[in-house]
Amino acid sequence: MSISVLRAGLLTTVQDKGRFGYRKEGVIVGGAMDLFALRIANLLVGNEEGKAALEVTLMGPSILFETETLISICGGNLTPSVGGKELPLWRPVYIQAGQMLEFGACQSGARAYVAIAGGIEVPEVMQSRSTYLRAGLGGLEGRALKEGDKLYNGTLTERSAAYMEYMASNAGSQPFQAADWYVGDRQFPAYAKNPVIRVLRGREFEWFTEESQETFFTAPFRVTSQSDRMGYRLKGTKLDLKAEKEVVSEAVTFGTIQVPAEGDPIILMADCQTVGGYPKIAQVVSMDLPVLAQVKPGTTVQFKEVSLQEAEDLYIWKEMEFGKMAKGIELFLSNI
Repeated sequence: MSISVLRAGLLTTVQDKGRFGYRKEGVIVGGAMDLFALRIANLLVGNEEGKAALEVTLMGPSILFETETLISICGGNLTPSVGGKELPLWRPVYIQAGQMLEFGACQSGARAYVAIAGGIEVPEVMQSRSTYLRAGLGGLEGRALKEGDKLYNGTLTERSAAYMEYMASNAGSQPFQAADWYVGDRQFPAYAKNPVIRVLRGREFEWFTEESQETFFTAPFRVTSQSDRMGYRLKGTKLDLKAEKEVVSEAVTFGTIQVPAEGDPIILMADCQTVGGYPKIAQVVSMDLPVLAQVKPGTTVQFKEVSLQEAEDLYIWKEMEFGKMAKGIELFLSNI
């Protein structure tokens, strides 16, 4: 199956779960900003959860499906449509050959994930197909998609092929056929315009003045336009250290919150560097990384402290619930 890019959109890249095992060589993990949406989108079309898909940011592309296919779009609502008819999210959708997927206004969230049965087939680099733009690594030639690009999907699983055949038999002359079952909003993260993000205290939290410690947990911070896949720069009340201290560069990760000398926090995101040399005031819990990934520039975030035990409990609960959803999706795809 082949897919042609007729319009690139603001930033459309190929992403999977990331590039693990190379941080010691200075190579970032990267991967999808909203891993939950990527994983679910893949499962909904019968793929393994880590298959490569398209990450669409704020303004989507126009994509022509030259052959019939099965897709799912999860994450932010960027008003996808096929044949002039809005496409529902969080479910498998059969697309007829020759149809074009387009995106409109960004109604909620910031990023949508388009999974295609068989996954996006681009060369693996260090065991991942994820695009790392700053290094020109992975994805399609290490860059964002552009007009005229052509992509291909991989081999369909038996489950994908059977479900696509079933959906095709019910589509008739319609441009697409959407499943009548879906992942409900109680099952995915609480995407919010101005979310409260749960965090753990960072290694250097006590270096900050008591006033700054209190401010960090009580005042809103605005996500500035100087935000991307590498990090979100925040604006709000300045955070001050009790005294100037030298920080030895050490490991950082997705969700680490650093505070440079000017006092404005930076939340490191999926494409963050492997080490950092600014004081670390907090670390976002993994449960809330998908929520953070869907925040647009211009909106605000607030932080809420949780304990390490609470963070671990949230992670375990999240993965248990995900396992239940995965099993339910498998049953729906097989029940034809």
